[in-house]
Amino acid sequence: MAGVTYSMPPESFRTLRPEPVRRSSRTWDIVLTIVFLVLLPLAALAASYAGLFLAFASDACGVQNCNSELMNLGLWSAVISPWVVLLIGVVVSIVLLVKRRLAFWVPLAAMALMTALWFVAAAIVSLGVSAS
Repeated sequence: MAGVTYSMPPESFRTLRPEPVRRSSRTWDIVLTIVFLVLLPLAALAASYAGLFLAFASDACGVQNCNSELMNLGLWSAVISPWVVLLIGVVVSIVLLVKRRLAFWVPLAAMALMTALWFVAAAIVSLGVSAS
């Protein structure tokens, strides 16, 4: 039985074990993500600084009764939440870049979330001022 070879045609080999598909790196996505990740700490600093201005809402508390615990909750959430969002945004962006997936949208979504959280915190402070 010399000379007998058992070979499979190329089509059946490809169906048994597909070739790994390597995702191409998108240079524009990497550059844009890095630029947004550089801007993200500046956005967190600006949002945290704007959160400090919510302390001025307590000026109205001399005339009326205010819930200081609720106001403090809103103030500190406005100051701390941008940094938590920054940390999560950086980690998710890096993971997506390593997996070669689109990542530029993560810092943009983090900036939008920082803005939304500031408005939520301002609403909490406003509830503390209007509490009687």
